[in-house]
Amino acid sequence: MTTAVATEAPVRSAPAGDPALIGVPTFIVGATALGLVLTGYVPASAVGASIAIILPATGLGQLIAAVWAASLGQNAVAAVFGVFTGFWLSYAALVLGLIHNWFGISADAAVATQGLFLIAWLVTIVLLTLATLRLPAAFTLLFTLIDIALALVLYGTVGGSTAATTVGGYVVFSFTAVGVYLFAGALSAATGGRPLPLGRPVLS
Repeated sequence: MTTAVATEAPVRSAPAGDPALIGVPTFIVGATALGLVLTGYVPASAVGASIAIILPATGLGQLIAAVWAASLGQNAVAAVFGVFTGFWLSYAALVLGLIHNWFGISADAAVATQGLFLIAWLVTIVLLTLATLRLPAAFTLLFTLIDIALALVLYGTVGGSTAATTVGGYVVFSFTAVGVYLFAGALSAATGGRPLPLGRPVLS
């Protein structure tokens, strides 16, 4: 009598990786460049100075991180990096479009156009902040500081307040510092060390 032997297909382990190792440092470099623009490191006429970093480094880096996270099934991480891909690429498009008059926007409508951009992204990132309250507290702090920076730059742009825009630039530096902390923790874990504490989520 022949006995049939059932064999199970080998179980494939899920691919490992941390998209933050690309997403966070490319976010840091773009945010640093934006903060320097907002705080007046370059003249107001050189608003496009940051685009050489933001477009090829930050925008592309966020996109790579989003695709990587999605391929790993890290849906929340993919959503975060996907949102910021849109932010940085659309910021580059806005600045280049206004400088080169790509969109047919008159000089009189330039401020309102910038206001439209900032309002749309402020609403979106506030929603992202609320939707990710189950993430560790460091991420909530990061997103909250981004919300504050956008609100200050919006007020400074629409209200013509250079002081508000400058303060917004310094808030950009503050959330950049949070990004540095997140990157340090991710890199420590990736090289065999201990991850840095990220705090308890606001919502459990």
